[in-house]
Amino acid sequence: MESMGHMGKSPGTELLWGEPVSADQLTAAEQGYARCGPAERFLWERLSVFEGAFGREAVREVCASDALPAGEIQAVLDRLAPLALLPVDDLFDGEDGAPRYWMPHPMRAVGARRLTERGDRWAVVLRHRRWCVKLARQAADWWQSGRQIDARNLALRELPDLAAAMDPTTAPLSPSAEADTSVEIAVSLWFLWVACGRVAEGHIRLRHALSLHSGPLPARALWLAAYLELEAGRPEDADPLLVQAWAAAVRDGDDRCLGMLAHLRGATALFQGRAREAAAEFREALALMEEHPEFGPSRELCWVALALTLSRTDPEAAQEALDQAVLDTSARLAWTGRDLWADAWAHHARAELLSWDGERERAAEHARRALRAHLHLGTAVGAACAAELLAQMRVMVGRMTSAAHLLGAADLLRASVFEETYRPAEYCATSRDRSETLLRGLLDDQELRRAYEEGARLGLFALAGEE
Repeated sequence: MESMGHMGKSPGTELLWGEPVSADQLTAAEQGYARCGPAERFLWERLSVFEGAFGREAVREVCASDALPAGEIQAVLDRLAPLALLPVDDLFDGEDGAPRYWMPHPMRAVGARRLTERGDRWAVVLRHRRWCVKLARQAADWWQSGRQIDARNLALRELPDLAAAMDPTTAPLSPSAEADTSVEIAVSLWFLWVACGRVAEGHIRLRHALSLHSGPLPARALWLAAYLELEAGRPEDADPLLVQAWAAAVRDGDDRCLGMLAHLRGATALFQGRAREAAAEFREALALMEEHPEFGPSRELCWVALALTLSRTDPEAAQEALDQAVLDTSARLAWTGRDLWADAWAHHARAELLSWDGERERAAEHARRALRAHLHLGTAVGAACAAELLAQMRVMVGRMTSAAHLLGAADLLRASVFEETYRPAEYCATSRDRSETLLRGLLDDQELRRAYEEGARLGLFALAGEE
């Protein structure tokens, strides 16, 4: 996990930001700094506030000042880059193919010390945090507008800097002075934590920011805290947060959050196997949601959740809910793009309904699509649940080894992402229990154990590609 708290420390020659910096490295960096002109030194100092890689637009927004206008930054950056920066080939696409750079730790140490001596450090840190708020908002907007992979990639690409800004102790003055900013960034990135599988990280970062928040806690922050507890397999810890969030939403007049909370109450009830209550909550959420929500789960996701709730008790009503999700998707496509998260769960619901109708091959294909879609987004909860559903389909057509492979890989995924105390939703546990009961009746313990181990070795990405 990224280092936290570095911006509030005085830079020195010891361990800097979690990286050892030797005296020889610092000497070489100081010599490079001395060879620079005034403008290059000025920019060098300001670039030291960046945690990760950065592009030209970020440099303009964070580093520009009266002494170095935005219009001059590009020329100065081009001169400075060979002396103090390394070009970066990001895993995720940059700004329209524009080059991105990273400042090595010795150069950052020199820049940070000089920036502090100049008396500008905290002003630049604040500009950096405002830039991080803008980034998080942009990522959230992209998610809502159907650019979900772009939103995830943007958030991951900038996560080192966003992580620093989510830590209130890195802010000037006191931690409480910037706690609102830290909470806002963490909440804007809700999709990264919940839909893209970084539950534990989101829980740590949000909890840290909220612990230093001095005023009334925002309703959406409490909603996210509850969601993260649920995704971590702790519905009993989500319940009190849901109550607090509802009171805060009423206090703040946040009608959108009331709809989000109804959806989350439904998800909590579904997790615990209370299908009737879950269906009622999802219907309330749909009544409260606007046509194109500007934050949080979409209407398509809520319709799909209702379909999942009904799929094992009222298939006809579940199909009607899926049909409504398709209608909402059509309306969304006229306005923006697809909701890939809702699509993944829709495949899961279709697999359940097709299995009910005895169409096992088609059911298995939709379960496989659900698995691949969740893996593409990074959703561990959804991927494990889809893998276990697909395993059930494979058992039903006599593919015992393939089913056991899937269960072994799902076990490894859960063990690598969640705590040992994690327990899956009742909804998912039912599929798992059915499969294991059938497998244990057809394979002996040694055969089953070997198949589980082989599945864990292969992994869900490989297994999801099998026909």
